[in-house]
Amino acid sequence: MLGSSPSSQIVFYEDRNFQGRSYECSSDCADMSSYLSRCHSCKVERGCFMVYDRINFMGNQFFLRRGEYSDYMSMMGMNDCIRSCRMIPMHRGSYRMRIYERENFGGQMSELMNDCDNIMDRHRMSNCMSCQVMDGHWLMYEQPHFRGRMMYMRPGEYRSFMNMGMGSMRVMSMRRIMDSYY
Repeated sequence: MLGSSPSSQIVFYEDRNFQGRSYECSSDCADMSSYLSRCHSCKVERGCFMVYDRINFMGNQFFLRRGEYSDYMSMMGMNDCIRSCRMIPMHRGSYRMRIYERENFGGQMSELMNDCDNIMDRHRMSNCMSCQVMDGHWLMYEQPHFRGRMMYMRPGEYRSFMNMGMGSMRVMSMRRIMDSYY
């Protein structure tokens, strides 16, 4: 597209250290197998992306911002190669999310507008199993202090994290994806 510049772009490579066939992407891709037989390194040239180790945005997720990932499997502890990716649009404005202790918006509810490094300490919640994202894009983490496996949440209702391909992941901290990441 002459004269236009996509807001986000990532280049995937079949082999480590940006070798082998490549595939450029500037939007969501639910199944990368039609473009590459495998993917072991990537470069985020603009924007932010979530990458997944299963097709259709399922399985383990990893957040990537601008930079080079020459061997992301060893860097991130990923067991398999990237199978799908989702472009994260930049959000400017307020952030707001309601988290619930149980599935289907049950149990104790807390409303967040800022990062939360530990829901147990901050909100006296032992678990978070569903949420409603009203504004902004968020990362939810398995452990306090933004550690462990993560899930990307965009505006919408999430009645059960169990149905998102993450198994029995507990959510213990969450962070906003800020425009400074771009």
